[in-house]
Amino acid sequence: MPLKVRIRRSRILIAVATAVAVALILALTVTTYDHTSPRAARGKASGSVAGNVDCRKAKCVALTFDGGPSLTTPKLLDILKQEDLHATFFVQGKGHIEKYPEILRRISREGHEIGNHTWYHEVLTDIDADDARQELTRTQSAIEKITGTRPILMRPPEGRTNRDVAKICRDLGLAQVLWSVTAKDYETTDSALITKRVLDQTHRDGIILLHDLHKGTVPAVPGIIKALKQRGYTIVTVSQLLAPAKPQPGMVYRP
Repeated sequence: MPLKVRIRRSRILIAVATAVAVALILALTVTTYDHTSPRAARGKASGSVAGNVDCRKAKCVALTFDGGPSLTTPKLLDILKQEDLHATFFVQGKGHIEKYPEILRRISREGHEIGNHTWYHEVLTDIDADDARQELTRTQSAIEKITGTRPILMRPPEGRTNRDVAKICRDLGLAQVLWSVTAKDYETTDSALITKRVLDQTHRDGIILLHDLHKGTVPAVPGIIKALKQRGYTIVTVSQLLAPAKPQPGMVYRP
């Protein structure tokens, strides 16, 4: 092979290797954070599980709702009460907690798990650290004032997080919860389609994301519950899905 060709090829290989190295460095700097799956978290934990559901043995899936409380939430609570089920509600401040405190009290009173979904639903990776911290602390305080309990779980808007967000969550005692199932119920009012999307994506140890404030969602819930039960699933909260592991502040949990 001619010398010039060998030199040119070497330069190309060096350039490619450099580009890959830079990309990896940027990825590690910008996007990496500590994360684990519910199954992995359980596998590292020991001890007994409180209550009558042990997801180490049962075929579990967590049911979660974002963006409430809203005027449609009471109907959802009626459904869950009738089915003797509990869900995790990641509630939002502006226009929700502040507007419907009695509904939030009912969520808490009926034994559902409450998580933090920020105050204004700002994407936390797009704002500075002080504003991101305020998005969470304001919501924490409001939830605690209304229910008497301070959340230990949060869900970042759009699921977007990074090292800085993780540090803030660690400081505030909040574990981050993502999802494996989304019906994209914010883009459709078709309850049958919402049901199909959930069932098509659901697997053991999954986390289902729905929004109780959208028109087609709550009507879809009875059918979703019925079908999941027929498929052998036990429907639980996020903390039940993780048990006997305890949610770790700052950690991202994603199936």
